[in-house]
Amino acid sequence: MTGIFIFSGTSEGRRLSKALAEAGADVHVRVATEYGAEVMGYDDDIDVQVGSCGGAEGIAKVIADNGYGIVVDATHPYALNITEHIRQACESTGAEYIRLKRDESVTDSDNIVKVSSVQEAIDYLKDKEGNILASTGSKDIALYTQIPDYKERVTARVLSTMESVQKCAEYGFSGKNLICAQGPFSEDTNYATLRQIDAKFIVTKDSGTAGGYEDKVRAARRAGATVVLIERPKEEGSSYDEVVSILEERLGLKMDRDQDSRRTVNIIGIGMGGNGLTLSAKQRIDDSDLVVGAKRMVESVAAGKRVLEEYRSDEIIDYLEKNPEYRNVSILMSGDIGFYSGAKKLLERIDREKYEVNTEPGISSAVYLCSKIGASWQDVYMTSAHGREANLIGLSRIHGKVFTLLSEEESVHAMAKQFIDYDMDVRITVGQDFGYETEEIFTGSPKEVLEHSFGKLCVALIQNDSPIRSNPISISDEDFTRGDAPMTKSEVRALSVAKLKICDDSVIYDVGAGTGSVSIEMALCAVNGMVYAIEKEDTAADLIEVNKLKFKTPNLQVVRGLAPEAMEDLPTPTHAFIGGSSGNLKDIVACLLKKNPQIRIVINSVTVETLEETTQVVKEFDLVEEEITCVNVSKARKLGKYHLMTAQNPVYIAVVRGR
Repeated sequence: MTGIFIFSGTSEGRRLSKALAEAGADVHVRVATEYGAEVMGYDDDIDVQVGSCGGAEGIAKVIADNGYGIVVDATHPYALNITEHIRQACESTGAEYIRLKRDESVTDSDNIVKVSSVQEAIDYLKDKEGNILASTGSKDIALYTQIPDYKERVTARVLSTMESVQKCAEYGFSGKNLICAQGPFSEDTNYATLRQIDAKFIVTKDSGTAGGYEDKVRAARRAGATVVLIERPKEEGSSYDEVVSILEERLGLKMDRDQDSRRTVNIIGIGMGGNGLTLSAKQRIDDSDLVVGAKRMVESVAAGKRVLEEYRSDEIIDYLEKNPEYRNVSILMSGDIGFYSGAKKLLERIDREKYEVNTEPGISSAVYLCSKIGASWQDVYMTSAHGREANLIGLSRIHGKVFTLLSEEESVHAMAKQFIDYDMDVRITVGQDFGYETEEIFTGSPKEVLEHSFGKLCVALIQNDSPIRSNPISISDEDFTRGDAPMTKSEVRALSVAKLKICDDSVIYDVGAGTGSVSIEMALCAVNGMVYAIEKEDTAADLIEVNKLKFKTPNLQVVRGLAPEAMEDLPTPTHAFIGGSSGNLKDIVACLLKKNPQIRIVINSVTVETLEETTQVVKEFDLVEEEITCVNVSKARKLGKYHLMTAQNPVYIAVVRGR
């Protein structure tokens, strides 16, 4: 039998074995335990055997009997005995020995104590106080019994095999001071374990990135624990890529170097000016071979690193595709990645089959501002007016606190002027240039904010001590400013708006808006949406503008003209209310369906003729007819000591939608 003989026991060994098998090589793998074979996956294309072969002589016999010309040693860097036996066996049989060396980790940190052996780690810990997480495996578990009160202070984390459990139990490790699980473990898992057992120390070996070593160090730093590191023995050998090159040349194969080895992309929120960077985020940046972000971001946190000054998602991904040499990339985002961040688009675009994606939060400007002024942010409504429309008037009308992202001074002054125009009694706190020398926080009335100067990077917290919490549906008719224009009465208006089933961010047309009573109620409901009040009569349109200011609905836009012509250039609607069609109902519905075939429409009719026109339109356009309701409303009026019911005109409400 010929082929390549691999001693595995690491993730690199498994990766190499699978890459060779996929390339067509005859692969034979030897692992020390049944557990090691299970982790290999029992691939049909790979011959996996369990056992150490019985020392150097046993290994030499297996090599000679099977005619192996190449032997790869991919065992753990701390497995010195088996490495020496494999080397001796190759020397005696003439087989080529290739050592696959695990990449070394960066171990310089103020929370790391370096020792040369497990016994030296025990000697260091004997006179120390505090609980200990022992993550060096079951092989050396007996040494930990030298630590005073070890059954109370030491928790062992070992593989979940019967052999490991039995060995630990033999020395008194069971129950709460024994954790059985398969690593590597994430930073969060390590952190949770350290906190759960209140560990002040973690004993570990340098298992490299693949073995989760860096995650242990970062978790320990977060938990305030000291890492007692058993340094890796000095070893000679070749990296994974170097071993692949050697084997490709020897075997005449082309191997997939990226097999089970995606490139790493870290999407990192850096806070304000880089001052909101978490420790784990800093570690990821330090470990990166490329840092990407806007100029001010990379300058603040990526000193000494290779950088790409770019913030657009498409351009970033295109660059990564064209530059595969960058294996570990950190992409910087201002503030926090979960709050109006470019991270959203980037996460949608990035190919998870090519890239392993890690995300790191940053301290957001909202949290920072509230902290600076001593305000809680659990009850703050969060939005952004940075490069987008935001109904700050409407939101501040119903919320006690509204936080918004802004941009430069111009946006701050525009916001303040709007609050003045709508006569809003609010207090505004503006923060500028967080994390930079020009950082400043200013609090004042809208007028005071308008008169103040601000920087380039601004945010604001708007506080209203008397927000309106009540449901806006069914405003009293007398509350509207009225003229001779027709108005949909309160009860019919409430039912019509309810039947529309509008959402917080709906885009709604009010065709034949009259005084704008329906428009106002819809705008109050769709506070993050937009209402277009289409009205042909100037006097009525003027009334809508008056009521718009009165009810504080800047998300209502008056469109003067006759429908459907006046609707042609408006954004796509999600809903429409038709209170007056001027005989153009068919053309209006046709225009609405052209813009949105699934639109939801409520059509009100006062006359039987308009109702008949509505039913004809429903048939002609094959609309879904949800219901047609006739509403008869009578309202009481006082006559002396009596109440007389006065009837209003009956109104037909048709609820239809496209298919």
